[in-house]
Amino acid sequence: MQYLAEGLRLPTNGLDYTILAIYFVVVLGIGFAARASVRTSLDFFLSGRSLPAWVTGLAFVAANLGATEILGMAATGAQYGVAVVHWYWIGAIPAMVFLGLVMMPFYYRSKVRSVPEFLLHRFDKSAHLLSSILFAFSAILIAGVNLYALSIVVEALLGWPKAVAIVVAGLFVLVYITIGGLSSAIYNEVLQFFVILAALIPLTLLGLKRVGGWDGLSDSLTGKHGGDFMTAWGGTGIGDANPLGANWLTIILGLGFVLSFGYWTTNFAEVQRALSAKNLSAAQRTPLIAAFPKIFIVFVVMIPGLVAAVLVPKMGTPGSDLTYNDAIPLLMRELLPNGVLGIAVTGLLAAFMAGMAANVSSFNTVFTTDIWQRYVKKDQSDTYYLRFGRLITALGVLASIGTAFIAASFSNIMTYLQTLFSFFNVPLFVVFIIGMFWKRASMKSGVWGLVAGTTAAMVNYFVIYKQGIIDIPSDQGANFVSAIVGFVAGAVVMVAVTLFTAPKPVAELAGLVYGTESPDADEVPEEGDSAWYRKPALLGWGAVVLAALCYLPYSL
Repeated sequence: MQYLAEGLRLPTNGLDYTILAIYFVVVLGIGFAARASVRTSLDFFLSGRSLPAWVTGLAFVAANLGATEILGMAATGAQYGVAVVHWYWIGAIPAMVFLGLVMMPFYYRSKVRSVPEFLLHRFDKSAHLLSSILFAFSAILIAGVNLYALSIVVEALLGWPKAVAIVVAGLFVLVYITIGGLSSAIYNEVLQFFVILAALIPLTLLGLKRVGGWDGLSDSLTGKHGGDFMTAWGGTGIGDANPLGANWLTIILGLGFVLSFGYWTTNFAEVQRALSAKNLSAAQRTPLIAAFPKIFIVFVVMIPGLVAAVLVPKMGTPGSDLTYNDAIPLLMRELLPNGVLGIAVTGLLAAFMAGMAANVSSFNTVFTTDIWQRYVKKDQSDTYYLRFGRLITALGVLASIGTAFIAASFSNIMTYLQTLFSFFNVPLFVVFIIGMFWKRASMKSGVWGLVAGTTAAMVNYFVIYKQGIIDIPSDQGANFVSAIVGFVAGAVVMVAVTLFTAPKPVAELAGLVYGTESPDADEVPEEGDSAWYRKPALLGWGAVVLAALCYLPYSL
């Protein structure tokens, strides 16, 4: 395991610890308050499908504001430069809009409690069981990433060894999720969204001031890394060299389509927030509301990473004990006065707890409803499944503590996460997208598409890339290629299997394949649905246009 440099200990005082203590009291208070609303398993796993769109929308974006967003994206900015914007305006916004406008009606009207359960209705039990196992495994791995990131901050704050910090942080998250279920996680995520911004905005502004503004930042990094470091598309021609190690084709197909749509449309840690909304309209608006802050969050995670690359030029280099993951703690130590430092530390801890809570709460839902209830203990009382859901939450947190040590072996946790997404989310996405738009896709094609996609992505990464059979310039470039290979392999195998196996009866496809859905008689429009901010299509296209306008300066 890699440890922070001795000198990275944050200069906190009593004021900082007071702010941190107040936050933890509030978080636990929300958990105990939410406990009163948890009476059934539906309350525990999906908040009784009763939450308004603005709550689920903020929770949707906050659930992603974990290690991926804070440490991971700042590390990516420090390592690869301005190309980090691709993960937002290409790798997030279009997929979030697609989820809201196209996929949420399928999820919500089918009354499924999880993403794998949708595959049960569209394909068969084998596809359902395999997807449930793959998702549960990946959720624990990703929760471990957030827990490891949390331990970095705790180590810098208190000087605790990472092993101790990982265990203590994991147990704290366990308490408030087990007590209040998904409602506790979601309402805490809304609070955490604002706390995170309160931490990142001062860090961004003070960082720019320290390096002479954007011009000073650009001049410093261009002189050290070359002009392509400060442009999004510079050097991305096929055959050209660039910091990211990927060309425009792998960026658009690997990140913009396969990884992006695979994550945002099938990752239950995100979709679960939308499924907890009170009706279909609110469920559709959830990812669209989240898309607007997502457009601008890139600036408060990318710029600190760039500033850290200027202030700590040896970060991430051979022989240095500082990794790219240390960019944010380094800036906090260098730039923030006491009081503001306490807010920043609180914001980071909030971010990592949000990310971990999102994955643990989705893990307990999938394991309980899709694995245990359907294949192990059928037809038990609702009280039994509620009790088991709390038990498996504890086991999931303990497993996350173990996987946190795996994340510790990567100098850039964003690279590790993208590797996981290419293995687990991409195969799930290809099965979804083909099953949703092709009626003929047979029942058995789903499970074989998952097997082929996962296997192909792993072979490309561990054999073709790691063994040097094909020269790919960087881990991130290899992840993009793995995603494309996994998608293509899954699609080809699904088509081939479909030609030799029986399709699902047409009568069973209503509402599961695009063009076959019928209006839901129970879906009553909300009063005031004529307002522009209640129209999913208008919100979605507004997000796309706004992202395009933001991206324009980087495309020139």
